Amino acid sequence: NKGWYCAKAFETFVLWNIYSAEVYRIDLKAVDVDILDENGIYTMRVVYKKNKYSVVFFSNGKFYDYEDRGLINSISWYIEQGKIQVFCVDSIDTESWSAEWKNPRHRMEAQEAYYNYIVDEVVPRVYEINSYSNSGILTFGCSMGAYHAVNFILRRPDIFDSVLALSGIYHSGFFIKDYADDLTFLNSPIDSVANMSYDHKYVELYKKCRFIICVGQGSWEEECLNDTRALDFHIKKLGIPAWFDYWGYDKPHDWPSWLEQAPHFLYHII
Repeated sequence: NKGWYCAKAFETFVLWNIYSAEVYRIDLKAVDVDILDENGIYTMRVVYKKNKYSVVFFSNGKFYDYEDRGLINSISWYIEQGKIQVFCVDSIDTESWSAEWKNPRHRMEAQEAYYNYIVDEVVPRVYEINSYSNSGILTFGCSMGAYHAVNFILRRPDIFDSVLALSGIYHSGFFIKDYADDLTFLNSPIDSVANMSYDHKYVELYKKCRFIICVGQGSWEEECLNDTRALDFHIKKLGIPAWFDYWGYDKPHDWPSWLEQAPHFLYHII
């Protein structure tokens, strides 16, 4: 019973108003784009020109946060040059990871529903927009978005082939205390790779992927720093090539750091 808003999206920049489905458009050629919306929860913004590489941006909240905070502007050259296209998707973390008032199992079922939404609905739409050309999809995020970016590539390296994650927490126990089940394990990157055997079928797929995971060492980064180091250890123990980059003590867990880091690392990916 999910509704589809269908309209004309415009290359370079598209802003969807989740309450009215109104499109604010900025020049260039139009292409048909469907934006999935269910009461403003699952909404997606597409930012692109004729491009080569798809990037799914996992937000810390709403799909428009990356534009409002200036991150889309910080990588605008890559969009304008047709290097990438960006799909900004909502999160439902308020119904899962941060919903401390809910039953833990129900929180994990909400996270799993989000996982299925991305894999079963967003990814096929990315392929459809690109004429079903499987040219690779990079996952990106900062803070909670970084968690999702890493979680998705670890769970589906057959779909996603690169990740750029900035300042993330990577174990489910940080969010849900004193509870564990099959879904907390599946959605806990550190636990997943820590318990993975060297001959697991995904290890060879991981070796074909590009992992770039960065964290600062400034204010509010302590937990993220600890998790990044743990993930670094377990991924490299499996022989998976990955770039873990630790920035200085002047780089806090905040948007100015991510606005600097995102274009820096995209330069090395694209």
